[in-house]
Amino acid sequence: MFTGIIEELGTIASLKTDQENLDITVRSNFTSELKIDQSVAHNGVCLTVVSIEDDTYTVTAIKETLDKTNLKDLVEGSMVNLERGMKLGARLDGHIVQGHVDQTAVCTAVSEADGSWYFTFNYDPGLSNITIEKGSITVNGVSLTVVNSKKNEFSVAIIPFTYEHTNFNTFREGTVVNLEFDVIGKYVKRITELG
Repeated sequence: MFTGIIEELGTIASLKTDQENLDITVRSNFTSELKIDQSVAHNGVCLTVVSIEDDTYTVTAIKETLDKTNLKDLVEGSMVNLERGMKLGARLDGHIVQGHVDQTAVCTAVSEADGSWYFTFNYDPGLSNITIEKGSITVNGVSLTVVNSKKNEFSVAIIPFTYEHTNFNTFREGTVVNLEFDVIGKYVKRITELG
């Protein structure tokens, strides 16, 4: 369980293909605090630490994960948003994030707004996911509030701190991002579908 409040940016140190899996080695400032079998969210994708060496750790993404996320687009040197699992009893500063990406989206517009930024994303309607105005959405692991919710499209407004401390500052038109829709909204939608 995560909150969508990014702890730091990690750097992809190496990528190694093993059959249909991808071993992702990440350099981060909190590596020394990790342990084997711990969960860490990478651009919002919950992955398990399988090895630790010096200031790097390795996680494995299986084919299912690669097919549904933007992790397949990583290259050495890529910056990823990192968040360790939530501590029980700690403040929930973002919203409930599972680290289970629902689908990807494409950034279709970036505009500066006198000190803040608006990012617009378009996503495939085939999976029937929805956003609502002022609802929660997770983009590359970042807990955000939806603005300008439309069918298969929404925007988010980014403050300078988020812009500077996440990989949002690398997004351009055409950038592919991971989306996790609000878990409560997903349950409500499913219940209404079942009637």
